[in-house]
Amino acid sequence: MKTTGALAALFFAVLAALPQDFPRPAAQADERNPAARRLHELFEREWESSLRENPLRASSLGDRRYNDRWPDVSLEAIERRHQHRQQVLRELAAIPFEALSETDQLNYTLFRKQYEQEVEEHPFRWYLLPLNQRGGIQTAHEIADQIRFTTVKDFEDWIARLRSFPLYMDQTIALLREGIRAGLVHPRIILERIPEQIAAHIVDRPEDSLFFAPFRNFPEGIPAKEQERLVAAAKAAIRDSVVPAFRQFQQFFLHEYLPAGPERVGIWQFPRGKEMYAFFARRYTTTNLTPEQIHEIGQREVRRIRAEMEQVIARTGFQGSFEDFLTFLRTDPRFYYRTPEELLAAYRALAKQIDPTLVKLFRRLPRVPYGVEPIPDQIAPATTTAYYRPPAADGSRAGTYFVNLYRPEVRPKYEMEALSIHEAVPGHHLQIALAMELGELPAFRRYGGYTAFVEGWALYSESLGEELGFYRDPYSKFGQLTYEMWRAVRLVVDTGMHYLGWTRQQAIDFFKANAGKAEHDIVNEIDRYIAWPGQALAYKIGELKIKELRALAARELGERFDVREFHDVVLGSGAVPLDVLEAQVRRWIAQKKASSQ
Repeated sequence: MKTTGALAALFFAVLAALPQDFPRPAAQADERNPAARRLHELFEREWESSLRENPLRASSLGDRRYNDRWPDVSLEAIERRHQHRQQVLRELAAIPFEALSETDQLNYTLFRKQYEQEVEEHPFRWYLLPLNQRGGIQTAHEIADQIRFTTVKDFEDWIARLRSFPLYMDQTIALLREGIRAGLVHPRIILERIPEQIAAHIVDRPEDSLFFAPFRNFPEGIPAKEQERLVAAAKAAIRDSVVPAFRQFQQFFLHEYLPAGPERVGIWQFPRGKEMYAFFARRYTTTNLTPEQIHEIGQREVRRIRAEMEQVIARTGFQGSFEDFLTFLRTDPRFYYRTPEELLAAYRALAKQIDPTLVKLFRRLPRVPYGVEPIPDQIAPATTTAYYRPPAADGSRAGTYFVNLYRPEVRPKYEMEALSIHEAVPGHHLQIALAMELGELPAFRRYGGYTAFVEGWALYSESLGEELGFYRDPYSKFGQLTYEMWRAVRLVVDTGMHYLGWTRQQAIDFFKANAGKAEHDIVNEIDRYIAWPGQALAYKIGELKIKELRALAARELGERFDVREFHDVVLGSGAVPLDVLEAQVRRWIAQKKASSQ
């Protein structure tokens, strides 16, 4: 999984007027072509607007200009942005498509698709659910982990953010209140995970606040007197602005919002809920598959993978039923580390083992490195096994593979290889970091993407483990199949809960019956799907398409098929919709055939 929290990926266009330390887009319009010039001017203007409207995104990319503010999430600002997107689409329509090069026609098409989807989503009012158990204003402090604190101004900008936090909180509460009125509130089972996260911010001593973290270590070069001034200002801002805002939020959440959460799960019960879910299914998979079709694909995949699992069990010599084997995996201490420290050390050692094997399957590797770090303690109990955070666009921060060390006794050793391949390399880090290095592409393509491609690639990467020399023992192979089964199960339970009226317990039971994951992980996963409808569909649908295209290329090219060249083609244009990917692969196959004649 690429990102944390409920903050869905936003798609941006090319940046104009960048500061000196932020990477300037390399993509250039053909100055001889007025249509291309107009197109890229629109890209540049919209990228700048997007960063200004979403300062947290700008901060995460390394652009410091907006580090002193939070986004405007007022209902008025949301409506203004909606009207702006519609105006952008009108401007885009006035640019003659046929006058553009083939490359710019693709840029045009992808840019239009992103804005059209944002416009189509707006009436469903999903923006009225700005938080869940995995992220929201209660995890706003985490943006500090992505910011460079090297100058006095960096610290002063953070203090300015702290001082303006009450307005951000008021706007968030207003969204949530409107959500209550509109009948758009997450189920109670999701909301019950959040009060503990809120309470963590209500501290008696400002220095104990999670928002105080940047002031615990100052870089060399900031004089002691300045440090004292900044610390005093930060403490005052936390005491006078941040903590009171969270006290207000706690009262609202416990006495108004939590009681409004429905007992049942699934967005089918929301206004236009089934229509909303069908939209999310199309958006996340980049296909026109219906929820019913996706549900059936999931059931077929579950049956296929289950048969492979039975074969692997036979290789272990285990005597007993499938359910007995799952119980054995969940309960035998040989499959678990005893301490968080041991688990983290094992993850880091495994990453070092994977890295040198990549040249077997890839000709191009990213320049930027990645690290392995623990998921923050505050959110670890309520979040998933691992996730990936991309590097900063300006090169100031490496990619990060975050691993969950909470309760190591439920984190199986036999899943670690598949998980690391998915989240780090050759999965998310390799794909995303390479895309960010495609300097000829507009920034909205380098730094944005499509979930079906991004997550489909990461799941496809798991299947490369054996070619890289992993999954040597049957338990690790079963772990890989468990992860593939996990994504197949998603197709069934996500559509089941959000479209077909399944209960949460039905989804948990189906998951437990088909995958060897620990029950703690299963419950967290099901609750993630409840809070983020449709997103989990993208993994398996994307993986199936990439595997289909690899099989097609191998069949059509025979001995001329080179898997490293195939991977260059798949990754060479950044993340694209699956129909675009298929067209690119088919074009490459045709060119290879033609060149050999």
